[in-house]
Amino acid sequence: MAKHLAKDAGKAATASLGWWKAHRFLLLRRSCQLLIIALFMIGPTLGVLRGNLSASTLFDTVPLTDPLILLQTIAAGHWPELAALVGGAIVVGFYALLAPRVFCAWVCPLNMVTDLAAWLRRKLGIKLSYRWPSSLRYWLLPVLLLGSAVSGTVLWSWIDPVAALHRGLVFGMGAGWVLILLVFLLDLVLVEHGWCGHLCPLGATYGVIGRKSLVRITATNREACNKCMDCFNVCPEPEVLRQPLKGGDRKVMSQDCISCGRCIDVCSEEVLEFKIRIGANKNEG
Repeated sequence: MAKHLAKDAGKAATASLGWWKAHRFLLLRRSCQLLIIALFMIGPTLGVLRGNLSASTLFDTVPLTDPLILLQTIAAGHWPELAALVGGAIVVGFYALLAPRVFCAWVCPLNMVTDLAAWLRRKLGIKLSYRWPSSLRYWLLPVLLLGSAVSGTVLWSWIDPVAALHRGLVFGMGAGWVLILLVFLLDLVLVEHGWCGHLCPLGATYGVIGRKSLVRITATNREACNKCMDCFNVCPEPEVLRQPLKGGDRKVMSQDCISCGRCIDVCSEEVLEFKIRIGANKNEG
């Protein structure tokens, strides 16, 4: 079957499966992201979520701490309070068990910005893109920790567009809109999936945390693949789909997968699905 144009990704799935099934994970993710923002906004009133993505409390009881912020704090020579350590352990444990980089696709508000840039690239037919190694974000992690140690400050908090957007949405946007615009233009004009796929150290952190997580995209019905390339066109980390679709392990085991489910949405042949990694290949030779 001929390959589909990138701008038409998902049209075949919509026609054969229906609009809801071809967009369900996208809509669920947007609902989850907006719900979390709303809970932070009404936090002072209802007390469900108080604080921000760096440090918060759930129901005024359960602490939650950004693991990257926690590591930088320790590197800077400031020992965190017990609640922050417990909050970091809870967050790490949750994302280590669930699925790769779930935070990136289901929680991070900047994902809505980068998804918009990717959608515009497809619709406008923008092909030009600089090529950066995806490993770059993993090199940024030790650089940030070293920078925090040398400066004695949590270095990333000064230039973090994720935190800037979240603060802007919850408390009002200040100069942080400049960072958000730069990320949008980076992804739209310079590097395809530049932020999430190449630069974001927070995404790299959650990639490391979730590398042994349980839920995985799985090419259960691989034999039905018609090579239309729709899943590759919408995936922010398309390289992770090559092995499951072309041979070998049917599960996406790469820690770079963001578990967004868009590849499942746009597949008209229903090749892919979320499955628990334990036994995911059983009877699927």
